[in-house]
Amino acid sequence: TDGQKKVLNEINSDLQSNKRMFRILQGDVGCGKTIVSLLSIINVIESNYQCALMGPTEILSYQHFKLAKNIFRKININIEFLSGNTEKKIKDEILKKLEDGKIDLLIGTHALFQKKIRFKNLGYVIIDEQHKFGVKQRSELAKKGGKNCDLLLMSATPIPRTMMMSLYGDMDISKIIGKPLSRKTTVTL
Repeated sequence: TDGQKKVLNEINSDLQSNKRMFRILQGDVGCGKTIVSLLSIINVIESNYQCALMGPTEILSYQHFKLAKNIFRKININIEFLSGNTEKKIKDEILKKLEDGKIDLLIGTHALFQKKIRFKNLGYVIIDEQHKFGVKQRSELAKKGGKNCDLLLMSATPIPRTMMMSLYGDMDISKIIGKPLSRKTTVTL
């Protein structure tokens, strides 16, 4: 949609600048925030940086993982999934590959900000439903990439700008208006 293109341009402009991106992406459920965030990682990975996408639940994070695998199926991007339920042997393999820089995109749950998770060259962190994580949790993951690691927070919950400024300080805001025409109606159970 035009709204998605506008926001993707804002994010890409931040990623190409010399300043660290600290942006929140707001939009209704079903507006296409996840697709925008996934598309924004391509240039980061092509610049030899790793990316991380953290979701609040294993189900949502795994949905993001499946979507990313589908979107990038024809591109040589190494994507892995990690949660607290990941089998120890698989987790150890992921941790080794991550430190060696053999994973481009790591998608997972709270497990991503644990101290034993070490990236070789983390450059971009995306946190979905950011309000479900504490400030310390969000900053712990971003710190893994150093002081220049770009950060994108996503939320379907509108946060007034005055509240945002008091909670986060100097943060840029992007909003996706509208939904794709082919989008099915969202059903919440």
